[in-house]
Amino acid sequence: MASDDGLAGRSRVTVFAMFGVVFGYAVHHLDERRIGDVGIVGPLTPGIEWPRLWQMARTCGRPTASETELAQWVLTQATRAFVCGSDLITQFPSQGWKLEPGGKRVRFDATYANRDQLWTGNLTVEGLTPEQVAERPTLYNA
Repeated sequence: MASDDGLAGRSRVTVFAMFGVVFGYAVHHLDERRIGDVGIVGPLTPGIEWPRLWQMARTCGRPTASETELAQWVLTQATRAFVCGSDLITQFPSQGWKLEPGGKRVRFDATYANRDQLWTGNLTVEGLTPEQVAERPTLYNA
C-alpha cells in the first residue's frame, strides 16, 4: 500500500550499507505503549529513491514472493544490521528522522521481527555526515 503521509520522529536509528547503498532503520510507536510496532526503513544515500529497496528485495527474493514476503526480507536485512552489526555504519539510541511522503506501507498478518508493520520511503536522519551516507563500493548488485 502506498502512502501520501510523511512522518517525523525520534527513536533508535541504525544506519547500515547494503549492496553499496546506505539505509536507515528506525522504529515508530503507534500509541503510548511505545513498543516500536512499526519498522521504518529508507535509503539515506543521495540520489537513491525508496523503490530501489523493493527492487533489491525482488532481486534477492524468490521470483513469486508476495509483497508481504518482500517486506519481511527488507525488515530482516534491517534487523540483521541492528542485531549483528552487519555492514553497520552507526547506531543512535535516540535520533531525529523524517520519512518523506509517498513511500510504501505493509502490515504483517502476524508480528514479524518484533514489528507489526513496515513503512518504507525516502528517509533523512539528523546528524549524519556526507561520508556516512555516501554510496559504498560493492561486489554485488541488486
